[in-house]
Amino acid sequence: MTAADVPAIWVVDLDGVVWRGREPIPGSAAAIARLQAEGRTVVFASNNSAYTAAELEAKLNAHGIRSLGHAVTSSMAASSLLHPGETVLVVGEAGVVEAVQAAGAEIRSEGPVDTVIVGITRRFDYAMLRTAARALHGGARLIATNTDSTFPGPDGLDPGNGSLVAAVATAGGRQPDAVAGKPHAPMVDLIQARYGPVGVVVGDRDDTDGRFARALGYDFALVLSGVVTEADLPIDPAPRWLAADLAHLLPPVPGYELTPGD
Repeated sequence: MTAADVPAIWVVDLDGVVWRGREPIPGSAAAIARLQAEGRTVVFASNNSAYTAAELEAKLNAHGIRSLGHAVTSSMAASSLLHPGETVLVVGEAGVVEAVQAAGAEIRSEGPVDTVIVGITRRFDYAMLRTAARALHGGARLIATNTDSTFPGPDGLDPGNGSLVAAVATAGGRQPDAVAGKPHAPMVDLIQARYGPVGVVVGDRDDTDGRFARALGYDFALVLSGVVTEADLPIDPAPRWLAADLAHLLPPVPGYELTPGD
């Protein structure tokens, strides 16, 4: 693939592609800047529901990256499933709260409620689990911002939101009625509505990013800087392109060829 053939829309994951925890992955900011300088639209699509829009923009800025208004989280996708006036119990951080309020829904601290939304939170404890489970037993539906089992931290894999969703679902006696983030329909619909049917997804895992690319009808570029390692290959779906990290996906000279996947 030459530079002229590179898609105009690049949907880039964050955890494991741009950074690991608080640590930047070397070369990622420069690669993103290059794509933007070439006129490509770089969309930052994260299953991490904790960030508010301002917090995510600030973290990108701290890493030397301009979002240019193109940032989408699983919280935003989850909010598309709500309607004004709906009552919601939030298990999650400020990003979920902001998205729920933006949808015109009413947040309550306990049931009965119409909906329980579960997003990643390090404050998760037994009291939170009990409150959510009782709301589900009272008839609330369950929405998961995402069901990622893990996410890459600075020194290894940390438990992801799927672990919290599993606990709430088990205690509440029901499986999620909807999952909002990658690779599921709410996030797919949100990206396609904003950016169209042609692009590439860059991610570090097959179960979210690869399947997300497939659902979008986009190409899939896998980087080995996050969850999936060389020892895990081959994967399904197979990436069209494979590189050690985002910097190596985009060599530093014009007229480049992206590294083909196996």
